[in-house]
Amino acid sequence: MSKKEITGRVKINLPAGKATPAPPVGPVVSPLGINIKQFCDDFNNKTKDQAGFTIPAEIIVYKDRSYDLVLKKPLMASLIMKSLSISKGAGDVKNENVGVLTKDKIEEIVDTKMPDLNTVSRESAVKMVKGTARSMGVKVEE
Repeated sequence: MSKKEITGRVKINLPAGKATPAPPVGPVVSPLGINIKQFCDDFNNKTKDQAGFTIPAEIIVYKDRSYDLVLKKPLMASLIMKSLSISKGAGDVKNENVGVLTKDKIEEIVDTKMPDLNTVSRESAVKMVKGTARSMGVKVEE
């Protein structure tokens, strides 16, 4: 059995369970020759249990116009916002504080996100979470 020939590869971040043919999905997916409705249904079915998160997805398209959908863990910013019950980060991160991220919440986020991070060191992963939190205007508990 021969390998399928890959004709395209695209990465896109979409809200879980809410993909529609409208932008940004349509303009990204349609040039690849994928059935947009089928893709949206597939993505929505696979992510319906993760509502409230933004999910990074990689679409691998083959010559016969079939595709594989590879879903990653939710974006770190989404995990932070969900753990603090906020809808967005601070507009002015130097002067505005939207919440406090505790050590327990940081560890919880690291446990969730670790498979997708480009590090094997837990200490480095914690630093990544803290950096993302600070850039969103979230105070980090030391």
